[in-house]
Amino acid sequence: MLKTIKIILVLMFSLFNSDFNIKTSKKAPMSIYDISINNIEGNEISLSDYKGKYILFVNVASNCGFTRQYKDLQQLYDQNSDKLVVIGVPCNQFGAQEPGSEEQISIFCSEKYNVSFPMTEKTYVRGSNQHPLYKWLTSKELNGRKDSSVKWNFQKYLVDKDGNLIDYWYSLTSPMSSKITNYIK
Repeated sequence: MLKTIKIILVLMFSLFNSDFNIKTSKKAPMSIYDISINNIEGNEISLSDYKGKYILFVNVASNCGFTRQYKDLQQLYDQNSDKLVVIGVPCNQFGAQEPGSEEQISIFCSEKYNVSFPMTEKTYVRGSNQHPLYKWLTSKELNGRKDSSVKWNFQKYLVDKDGNLIDYWYSLTSPMSSKITNYIK
């Protein structure tokens, strides 16, 4: 009888402990450094190449009222290139304001705004075809910080030197705003 009670207690403790671990364990967020995306020429960009730098992701469009922000994005990049990389992510999901090909986008950005920061291929930033990068940026489950949704062109997401999401800002926030620059001082 004593042996049976011991077995029951061991089984109960084992079940309790197993249940306790399931309830208290948290899923670790996915690392942004596990994600890659193609650049505007179709070559892979491994985000792990930017470990130790802040990364500002901006979904961009050539025919948007906020397109002039390319100038400030370039200025921000030039002034902080030792500790920050800006990555422009062309997207045609908002008002069809990025209808051109990657080549047309590249020429436009180069000739009109002298863009030298990395640009990706055209990408879905929301919806069923959302790129894994934007799944990470917009999902607390993946980024460990907060949920969001991309509302319009030139929404900005800042990631710190260790690959953690800091915050995001809507289109109206200038790339040179202290809301952003205070983090990268």
